[in-house]
Amino acid sequence: MNVSKQPFAHEPAAPGRPLAGRRCLITGAASGIGRAIATAFAEAGAGLCLTDLDADGLARVAEELGGTAHRADVADPADVLELVRAASQHLGGIDVLVNCAGILTESPLAEMELATWQRTLDVDLTSVFLTCRAVIPGMVAAGNGRIINVASQLGQKGGAGLTHYSAAKAGVLGFTKALAREMSGQGVLVNAIAPGPISTPLVEGLSDEWKRDKEAELPLGRFGTPEEVAPTAVLLASDPGGNLYTGQTLGPNSGDVMA
Repeated sequence: MNVSKQPFAHEPAAPGRPLAGRRCLITGAASGIGRAIATAFAEAGAGLCLTDLDADGLARVAEELGGTAHRADVADPADVLELVRAASQHLGGIDVLVNCAGILTESPLAEMELATWQRTLDVDLTSVFLTCRAVIPGMVAAGNGRIINVASQLGQKGGAGLTHYSAAKAGVLGFTKALAREMSGQGVLVNAIAPGPISTPLVEGLSDEWKRDKEAELPLGRFGTPEEVAPTAVLLASDPGGNLYTGQTLGPNSGDVMA
C-alpha cells in the first residue's frame, strides 16, 4: 500500500497562501457556501474548476475568481465523469474536491412526493458518491488528496419538515467516515463540514416560521454567513493545517450541535 509521508506532493505553501499550487474542484460554486469556499480558496492561492447547474451564476463567479466554469448536474453519472475529465485536463489533476452542491425544500413527510425525496437524495447524497468515485483514482495515483463533503448539522440532529434533507446529509456523514477509513492509508484524507443554519439562498427559501424557531434554538442566537464557513474548508484543504484530519466532522453551527 502506498502511504504518502506528505499529504501533498508540493512544498508547504507560503503564509497567507496556504493553498498555493493546489488544484481544486468545487461543486455548487455559483452561490452560498460553495461560492464562499471558492472565493476563500482563490484568495489562498488555489487553482479552481467550478461547477453548478446555474450557468449564469457560475460564469460570473469563475470570471471574478479566475477559475474555469463547467456546468454539470452532479447527480448525473455521465455529467460527473465529463466534469472530472475536464477539470483534470484544465488543472493538470485534482488535489482537492469540495462537494457543496445541494438542494433544500421543506415538506412534512406525510405530504412528501416520492420525486421530492428521490431528487433530494440524488443531489445531496448520490452526487457525493459519484464525484468521489470519479476523482479517487487520480488521487490514489498521486498518493495524496483531500475530499471535503459539505453536510449539515441536520444530518446529526434532524429537522422537522426536512426528513429528506436530514436523511441525505446523515448519509453524507456516514459516507465520509467510511471513505476516510478506506482511503487514508493511500494518502487521501476525507472529511466533512456540517454547518448550522447559514444565510444562503437555500435557507432563505424555508418558511419564516422555521427560520424564526431555529434562530431561537441557537446558543449564539443567529444564523451564520457563508464567509464564516469557508475558512474551515481552507483548513481541511491545507498543508500542514489539515494534515491530521480524516473522517472528521467539523461543525461551524452556532452551537446547534455540541460534540
